[in-house]
Amino acid sequence: MSAGETFTALGVAVLTVSDSRDEASDTSGHYLQDVLSGAGHRVLEKCIVKDDIYQIRAVLSRWIADDAVQAVLVTGGTGFSGRDSTPEAVSVLFDKEIHGFGEVFRAVSFEEIGSSTVQSRALAGLANNTVIFCMPGSTGACKTAWTRLIAEQLDSRHRPCNFVGVLNTRRSGAESG
Repeated sequence: MSAGETFTALGVAVLTVSDSRDEASDTSGHYLQDVLSGAGHRVLEKCIVKDDIYQIRAVLSRWIADDAVQAVLVTGGTGFSGRDSTPEAVSVLFDKEIHGFGEVFRAVSFEEIGSSTVQSRALAGLANNTVIFCMPGSTGACKTAWTRLIAEQLDSRHRPCNFVGVLNTRRSGAESG
C-alpha cells in the first residue's frame, strides 16, 4: 500500500447461502460482516437464503441493481454436496468472470487443507460494476479468502492494482477517509 493515499470505503452486502444456518449460527456471515466493518467499509445489508438458485439470484440481482452496493461477499453453496448451487446461480449474472480468484483461493487453501481444496468451486466476477466474491461456507475458508485475497482487492491503497478502481464509485458516493 502506498503511503499518503486515501482509503475508499465501499458499500458491501453479505449473503450466506445455507439450508441449515440461521442468524444465530451464521458464523461465516458474521465474520465477513465484522472484518468488512473493521476495514472501514459500510456493510449495507446481510442476508441468509436457502441454497436455491432462484433465491440466490433474486437477492444478488437486487444488490447488483442497487447503486449503493459496490461489492458482495457470498459464503456457502460452493461445494459438491447435495444442493450446493452458488456457482450455477451466480455465474450467469457476471458480465466478466474473475478467473484468478478461484484459482488463487484454491492455491492458498491447499496450504491449509491439502487436496480437499479441489472440492471448492469458489468464484468471483463483475456484474453491473459490482464485484462479487463467492467462497465456501466455513468460517476458516472465509478467513482465508478475506486475509489472503479480498481485503487487499477491496482496498483502494493496494498496489499494483485493486478492484476499487474498476467499480463505479461515483454511483454510491463512496467516501474517502
